[in-house]
Amino acid sequence: MIGCLIYLLATRPDMTFAVCLAARYMERPTEMHVVVVKRIMRYLKGTMKFGMLYKCKNSTELTLQGWSDSDYAGDHDDRKSTSGYVFTLGESAICWSSKKQPIVTLSTTEAEFVSAASCACQCLWLKNVLDHLHIEQNGCIIVKCDNSSTIKLSKNPIMHGRSKHIDVRFHFLRDLSKDGVIEFQFCKSQEQLADIMTKPLKLDSFCRLRERIGMCEFQK
Repeated sequence: MIGCLIYLLATRPDMTFAVCLAARYMERPTEMHVVVVKRIMRYLKGTMKFGMLYKCKNSTELTLQGWSDSDYAGDHDDRKSTSGYVFTLGESAICWSSKKQPIVTLSTTEAEFVSAASCACQCLWLKNVLDHLHIEQNGCIIVKCDNSSTIKLSKNPIMHGRSKHIDVRFHFLRDLSKDGVIEFQFCKSQEQLADIMTKPLKLDSFCRLRERIGMCEFQK
């Protein structure tokens, strides 16, 4: 059942967090996990008419923008955080991810910093793909983050003394920010699209973010 649901994530970003969370327990599932998967399938059955809407636009209006977020110590088994990002081209999402981080972070800032680093890797790949398609991005690519300490850490090398324990591979984020490839901007938690990839949400917040990433109901 999990394998079938994973195939749907290519067109159903609203189910990404729930399916990826259930997939962590595939090795030794219990009855509770089966109940959760059946609940996901009931949601899928009730939203069969939902899908991504991509409007036709000129290449000059297609601006790549990203959102990065994390859920600090969200996994109660090993206390690892969940990284999530969403990239939009125009008004709809074209790339999204929800993944448990490989390390146990010691603070919210560190969890957000690790998530921002993985988001930056995907940002570089998307930029190269768009350049190959002759959809050039003028200036640096904006990535929204709701943690101001992470933004300061990516710009100010003086703060390196507070983050020496973070793996070196995550610190290349500073080079990207210094070279003007990526610019991190602060956004309110209510405007963070990547929230739908990192944590369970209330119904009204879930429906609002689902609409903002470009999903809508198609009528016959």
